[in-house]
Amino acid sequence: MTELSSSDLSLEATPDSSFESESAAASMSEYEQLKFQLLTTTLILGAVIFVCVWFTYSLNIALNYLLGACVSVVYLRMLSRDVDRLGVQSSSLKSLGSSRLALFVGLMVAATQWQQLQILPIFLGFLTYKGALLVYLLVSLIQNSRRA
Repeated sequence: MTELSSSDLSLEATPDSSFESESAAASMSEYEQLKFQLLTTTLILGAVIFVCVWFTYSLNIALNYLLGACVSVVYLRMLSRDVDRLGVQSSSLKSLGSSRLALFVGLMVAATQWQQLQILPIFLGFLTYKGALLVYLLVSLIQNSRRA
């Protein structure tokens, strides 16, 4: 039998690290692009819906929607920040969603307590980031169906 040196074993046991680093860099670049797309889509969708609500209903209802949409953008930024920290600090998984939940609860409490605010337009404005997710999903499905 031939003996293998420790350097031979280490070369065989470890995969190509340059390929892994390139793959990780490409994944991070794709993730950063996704965050940017979701944020811009949320902002554009919020602005378009704000104008439509203003013309359809009134400025007061449109401003209520805009308040919810602005909180939606803040919520989306907090969500992306929590996802960024997810790999780094896995010990505090319970505290990841609590600040985002507090933001939503605070918005709804303010909407119920302040007489000038209306709950439904604010809530629908808050759901603007979900609309951005749906737009991204539909665009991805259309692009994938054209490639196949």
